[in-house]
Amino acid sequence: MSTPPAADRKLSTAALIGVLGVVYGDIGTSPLYALKASIQHFADDGVERWEILGLLSLIFWALILTVTIKYVVFILRADNRGEGGILALMALAQRHCATPRGRYLVALVGITGAALFFGDGIITPAISVLSAVEGLKVISPALEDAVVPIALGILLALFLVQWRGTGSMGAIFGPVCAVWFGVLGLLGLIEVVQEPAVLAALSPHYAIEFCAHYRLAAFIAFGSVVLAVTGAEALYADMGHFGRRPIVLAWLAFVLPALMLNYLGQGALLLSDPEAIENPFFLLAPEWFRLPLVVLATAATIIASQAMISGAYSIARQCVQMGFLPRLEVKHTSATEQGQIYMPQVNMMLLIGVLILVLEFKTSDSLAAAYGLAVTGTFLCTSTLAVIVFRRMFGWPLWLVIAVFAPLWLLDAAYFISTALKIPEGGYVPLVLGIALFLLMLTWKQGRELLFARFRQDSLPLKSFLARLPQSRTTRVPGIAVFMTGQADFVPGALLHNLKHNKVLHERVLFVTVLNEDIPRIAVDARREVTELAPNIHRVILRYGFQESPHVPQELERLRDIGIPFEPMQTSYFLGRETVVAAAVPKMSRWRQWLFTILSRNSVPATEFFRIPSDRVVELGVRVAI
Repeated sequence: MSTPPAADRKLSTAALIGVLGVVYGDIGTSPLYALKASIQHFADDGVERWEILGLLSLIFWALILTVTIKYVVFILRADNRGEGGILALMALAQRHCATPRGRYLVALVGITGAALFFGDGIITPAISVLSAVEGLKVISPALEDAVVPIALGILLALFLVQWRGTGSMGAIFGPVCAVWFGVLGLLGLIEVVQEPAVLAALSPHYAIEFCAHYRLAAFIAFGSVVLAVTGAEALYADMGHFGRRPIVLAWLAFVLPALMLNYLGQGALLLSDPEAIENPFFLLAPEWFRLPLVVLATAATIIASQAMISGAYSIARQCVQMGFLPRLEVKHTSATEQGQIYMPQVNMMLLIGVLILVLEFKTSDSLAAAYGLAVTGTFLCTSTLAVIVFRRMFGWPLWLVIAVFAPLWLLDAAYFISTALKIPEGGYVPLVLGIALFLLMLTWKQGRELLFARFRQDSLPLKSFLARLPQSRTTRVPGIAVFMTGQADFVPGALLHNLKHNKVLHERVLFVTVLNEDIPRIAVDARREVTELAPNIHRVILRYGFQESPHVPQELERLRDIGIPFEPMQTSYFLGRETVVAAAVPKMSRWRQWLFTILSRNSVPATEFFRIPSDRVVELGVRVAI
């Protein structure tokens, strides 16, 4: 197996500290609620020693099997030219599928994973911030009524400052999280030293004994134990920002030991004081340190929420570039870092969803019931795609693929079934959201394919048009005309309408097609493909990766480097604006056609998406029946 490019990046202290804030922010806040939520299922008649050790053992082995073995050892090797994430893995799997049906099924798995990711993105900020602010109740029960208003204020402020970008905030993310993980480990270590018998939980014997005793009821525990590994997907999704080595080293040397010490410390506290079940995390701290711990925990949860919000922007842009979502507004918040973006529509939808969740569930315990289904669904999708990639791309023998991924897939399935049991208690939230987003993305993808098929059916082949052009009496006028078209081999409808109504053609004509590739970024020398079709008529194909945002005028200005005159002030851009109508025999059901029409109307105009000067655009409308 070849070493991924991301692994070759220079390992530095700055990279390791940055990893702590961006990659491990989510999983690093899990100790606030994971053990508490797990143990409360069995606390009605008191919690026995073996139950505490059993749940701790389940959490430990979840961290080892799901995070360390699955993600750190295996999944991080499956990078798409240095980039990770469910859609990057989907692109790799599609590339090695031999049939259109196989590529379609892989796309369905990828769409499902991406849709569930957004469900996770809404719940993570809500449960993280709520669980941190609830530490105030430990300090003084009189502060209980202030928890929800304070959490709402923090979340509102967090989303409303997103337009400023994460550059300034990012500088403090890593150091704050380094302090956070250090405090996690220290608080746990102090308690473990006082109750060293808790270390017995590291043996799988207690996890097996717990499951054997409760049998099917153990699935209830699984549904809460999985909260300890929420955020594991971030290890893979954020690989493109830091590379594989810093992520692996930070996990093995710092994050995993700190998390386990804290969980063991909470377990040791419960062994010595069962009353601490009220909030074992904050009760680990001495009374004088609880208020500073609430402040630190709140900062850590804000960082975890920020990492999830930034991830949602990144996934949304990938969905747009890969044709799963309509064009959305993308604002770059940094002049140097292309990955720092702000998407207003995505931000507003996340904010509304988070505020509704906090107002509806009010406590982290209640919200824990809604958490997990989206995460475990994404785990399952990742494992399924990984089987294809390791078998087809890396050439693993079938027996090795089964030996490695079958147990991991079954573990993910167990987690998913256990979280599905929580659907009546709140698990319906990510499920409904995931289904809605899945149908939306699938409808947009299929609608665009039908639209392009209709264009090809109704349009004139470009070769035929160029062959007739010398014999036509079309008047050529000064200037440059840029015709944006999604079908490079056919005459754009905007050109035909212009000829029909205005009877003129510009002196220089550029047919520009923007293609989105299934790789993260395109090299500068491979960006443009220019073909001269006729004197002063060129076809320009611009290629972008799914991590890039198109900038058409900037690329066209570079045509001067290869001898093609291009003057921005003499250029007019011709775009077609499609109005979708129902065909005599519709190819989509009525409700999906209605949804596709709504999405089309609310799509960001091509002028904004391709960053074309609005004062140089001519739009010509066309009705398309599908």
